[in-house]
Amino acid sequence: MTNPSPTNPANPANPVAPTPAAPAHPATPAATTPAATTPAATPAATPAATPAPGAPKPIVSFDEFAKLDLRVARIITAEAHPKADRLYKLQVDDGSGTPRQLCAGLREYYQAEQLVGRLIIIVANLEPKVIRGEQSRGMLLAASNVPKDAADPSTPRRVVLLRPDVDIEPGSIVS
Repeated sequence: MTNPSPTNPANPANPVAPTPAAPAHPATPAATTPAATTPAATPAATPAATPAPGAPKPIVSFDEFAKLDLRVARIITAEAHPKADRLYKLQVDDGSGTPRQLCAGLREYYQAEQLVGRLIIIVANLEPKVIRGEQSRGMLLAASNVPKDAADPSTPRRVVLLRPDVDIEPGSIVS
């Protein structure tokens, strides 16, 4: 005679195959370690330490950096993002013939009228992201004297757009 299979408490008619409990990861309490239910269970990745604001970021290879498509773009319109106090919705000419929308956190630092007509540098191949209901298809490059998440409020934060120093066509490659 064989032992009956254990049953699923949510559905007694559906037997559950017994599975051995996965060994607890040293950083994971045993009570929260799930049972190994997949054939190829992999150990949990060790979380990376969060760098201090403004600290140097990890080294990237030349090949990783070369994946970025940096382009010159001209801001066509700038309007307040309808659902975010710090963002503008920008329409930019990236040389493709189709306007590109970017969302940028510049409202504390620039008036919309100051942005229209400016040449900027964008990351053109960044994965699109919906930011508070508006799709952003890239990112503009800017510099700041203080990280946005810095804890020291005594130093006022300045943000400046990175841009070519002479006029050049939208779509020009930045290398």
